[in-house]
Amino acid sequence: MNHSVKYLVTMALAASLASCGTETEPETPKSILTGCAMDSIEAAETVSNEAFEKPAISSAADIRRRLAKLASDEFEGRAPGTPGGIAASQYIADEMKAAGLEPMGSDCTYFQPVELTSTTLQPSSFMTISSNGEPVMESDIFEGVTNSVFWSKRVAPSLNIKNSDVVFVGYGVVAPEYGWNDYEGLDVKGKTVVMLVNDPGYATKDPELFKGNAMTYYGRWTYKFEEAGRQGAAAAIVIHEEAPASYPWEVVSGGWTGPQDDLNRPDGGANRTLLEGWISSETARSLMASAGQDFDLMKIKAKQEGFKAIPMDGLTLDAQIDQKVEKTVSRNVVGAVPGTKYPDEYVLYMAHWDHMGMKDMEGDGIYNGAVDNATGTATVLEIGEAFVQQGRPERSAIFVAVTAEESGLLGSAYYAADPIVPLNKTVAGINIDGILPVGQTKNMVVIGYGSSELEDRLADILKPRDMRIEPDPTPEAGYFYRSDHISLAKLGVPMIYSDSGNDHIVHGKKYGEDFDIEYRRERYHKPSDEYDDSWDLSGIEQTGEILFQLGYDLANSQDWPNWYDGGEFRPLRDAMLEK
Repeated sequence: MNHSVKYLVTMALAASLASCGTETEPETPKSILTGCAMDSIEAAETVSNEAFEKPAISSAADIRRRLAKLASDEFEGRAPGTPGGIAASQYIADEMKAAGLEPMGSDCTYFQPVELTSTTLQPSSFMTISSNGEPVMESDIFEGVTNSVFWSKRVAPSLNIKNSDVVFVGYGVVAPEYGWNDYEGLDVKGKTVVMLVNDPGYATKDPELFKGNAMTYYGRWTYKFEEAGRQGAAAAIVIHEEAPASYPWEVVSGGWTGPQDDLNRPDGGANRTLLEGWISSETARSLMASAGQDFDLMKIKAKQEGFKAIPMDGLTLDAQIDQKVEKTVSRNVVGAVPGTKYPDEYVLYMAHWDHMGMKDMEGDGIYNGAVDNATGTATVLEIGEAFVQQGRPERSAIFVAVTAEESGLLGSAYYAADPIVPLNKTVAGINIDGILPVGQTKNMVVIGYGSSELEDRLADILKPRDMRIEPDPTPEAGYFYRSDHISLAKLGVPMIYSDSGNDHIVHGKKYGEDFDIEYRRERYHKPSDEYDDSWDLSGIEQTGEILFQLGYDLANSQDWPNWYDGGEFRPLRDAMLEK
């Protein structure tokens, strides 16, 4: 398979998890067995495996150095394919080399190239919704972005939609395993579908419906746009509401304006709708009123079993999408520590290094991404250095800093489709994304709690520290489906996504909860996510030490942790390991 075909396979898996157990495992890449990787393994055989006297994580000061550098204005927000992004990925590679990690990328480098398509809307673009021919909403995407954003995944310089009827499709979900189909009996070819964010389980809080309050993949905007494309719609629009989305409108307006990246697709995005977008809840309320409908009543209908889509009588959408299309190349950064006994078996660490770059706005327009995710990248580098300092384990460890997470988990999706280490040789993975500098805590939060046996190993490490695991306090936000671990989980690889906790060792739980709330509301995906030299990094150091021990212990075992029985990814892993 070429890279593009492999990517499409990965996307198909995301849409139909239960039917994916027969996916052909990629052949073992030659670079794992020969050339620079084999030279590294052979050379390392002469190195003593005795532990260094240095601590597992060098120090909070070392974390601070890397964190401050990654979050600095020097890298201009670390957008993929930009000079700042290129410089940031080079810095990570340099740090991997300095830490003693072996290169695992192309041509004996630390880089796995990731080809991207970047599209940027031009000022001639517009989106208008009319009621019986009279405009009732005109997009202000170039003038403050208060009511809507839109873009296209189609790779074309110009796209046009005329007089497209608008249909409310509830949550826009087709979920056979839950007996739910918002498109049942509906032909939306050429039409504009408008839908709510999240899923019916969240709306009803019924534990028997979907997963109750915990968001499923069907609640993610990524799924909703994909499904609308499969249904043949011309345009797909998600209604933003802060509680079910778990972030304010500013996250939408900041993330979906300016250049938009996607992986290169062999069909040029032909399987997607011509237009994808968001509208604010206030805009949705006004639009529905102009069609003689009540927004609150529509929401009540949408969460009821047997919901039928509702045409928005008289509402039509017109749009012109003129866009600048550019091909760019970003890169995942990959290093490894070869194992002594089982070098072809790998424990994986992953974090995304990218953020949202720079945008034209008043004041500081640099999205530095200090918490998201300079913290995770710095911690993965520290853990990689700790593996070298402690001495090579029996199994290998691979450290992957992926690109384009903010554009839809693209770097990890690329890695999953074209893995440097075969997935059936990847023992398990640890993802680190957005560690709040809250200080040391009495707990660790596991996103997607109840998923894999890695949680049992983590609990055993925490117990002597008088710490505990706690489930994600906001499962309705769907964080389990919003970070890079999910790209590998969808293919069966057991993954854990755990951050520092919220129960501060001195100030208690409310302190940690308030810290998180303040970050999500005031800094997440905003230029204000900046590094502060006054931050208490002892909690990040604590998290790094624990996650180091989790992976290092696993690398010195012959255990193959799996997903828990009954989990959605368990059949995929079982089938993978039978090969």
